[in-house]
Amino acid sequence: MTKRIILLLLILAPFQLLAQNFLTGNVFDNENRATSIEGAAIKNLTTKAFTLSDKDGHFAITAKIGDLVSFGMPGFQTDTVYLVNLFPKNIYLRVEVNTLAAVDIKGVKISPMLNGLGNPDNKPPVKTLDYSKEKGGLRLNLGYGRWRKDQAKIQELEENDRIQQEITKNFNAETVKEILKFEGPDVKDFLSLYRPTVDQVKAEKPFNYSYYTATAYRAWLKLPADQRKLPPLPKLKGN
Repeated sequence: MTKRIILLLLILAPFQLLAQNFLTGNVFDNENRATSIEGAAIKNLTTKAFTLSDKDGHFAITAKIGDLVSFGMPGFQTDTVYLVNLFPKNIYLRVEVNTLAAVDIKGVKISPMLNGLGNPDNKPPVKTLDYSKEKGGLRLNLGYGRWRKDQAKIQELEENDRIQQEITKNFNAETVKEILKFEGPDVKDFLSLYRPTVDQVKAEKPFNYSYYTATAYRAWLKLPADQRKLPPLPKLKGN
C-alpha cells in the first residue's frame, strides 16, 4: 500500500509543479461581463513571456508569485496585476475613452508681429519692422523673444504641476494596496521614499505606474529595516 502511495505521488508531482508555474484565467469586457475577449495580449512583464486569449477569453501563461502581468487589448485600458498567488483569475478590461481637452480661448496670446493682418482699415500695426537704411537695416523686436521664453517657462511649470497631480493619483496608499496587497503604517514611508520624480515620468511615456510600484516595492524590501523609515525631522530650537 505504501509503495502505491509513493508511486502515485511520483506520478502527480510533475503535474503539481507544472501547475504552480502557470497562471490561468479568463478575460472579459467590464461593461458586459458575460462577453469574453478574444485576442487580448497577456504579457509577463517580469519574464517577458507572452500569450493571447482564445475565442472563449481563456489564457494560460508561465508565471510565479511576485511577477507582474499585464492584460491589454486595442480599445481597452491595460490592466496590470502583481501576483500574490497563482489562483485562476478573471480579468475585466474597461473600454478606453479618449476625451479632448477644451480650448481656453481667453488664454491665447497673439504675437505682436501679427498685428494688422486682416485689418480692413489698413491701419499700421502696433509694432512694425523698420527697414530704413538710416537705422542700419532690419530692426528686430527683442522684447518678443523674451516673451516667448517666459511663455515656455510658464508652460513647463504647468506641465510639471500636471505631472505631480498624475503621480499623486497613480502612486498612493490605495493603488499600492490594490497592486501589492501592502498596507499599514509602513506604506507612508514607502510612498515618500519611492515617489516617482517628474523627470522619471517625462522620460517614459506612457509611464507604467504599476510596473514601477512593483519594482520599487522589491527594492524597498531589500533595504535594511532601519533604512525603510524616513529620517525624523530635526527639532526646532527654542527662542
